[in-house]
Amino acid sequence: MEITKRVTFIAKEGCENKMKELLSAMVEPSQAEEGCFFYEIFQYKENIKKFMAVETWASEKALDGHKASAHYKIYKSSYEPYCDKKYSNELEVLG
Repeated sequence: MEITKRVTFIAKEGCENKMKELLSAMVEPSQAEEGCFFYEIFQYKENIKKFMAVETWASEKALDGHKASAHYKIYKSSYEPYCDKKYSNELEVLG
């Protein structure tokens, strides 16, 4: 069963560039992972402190593999000092 998630990050004041760097570094290696159908990071134009990751994985197993990857571990251990708030939602594709 496919899993699609939206993860929103709000950078701390003055940390927008560092958040952008950390999140952008996740795109290419995540897209290359087995079971990744879609993975992109977006930055809101009207609020540069706000970022959104949208990702679709083939299965829970593929998502678990992503969470066990080296690049995910680097991101996970690095983002908190620059992030004021993080939340995620699982999405249902209607089309």
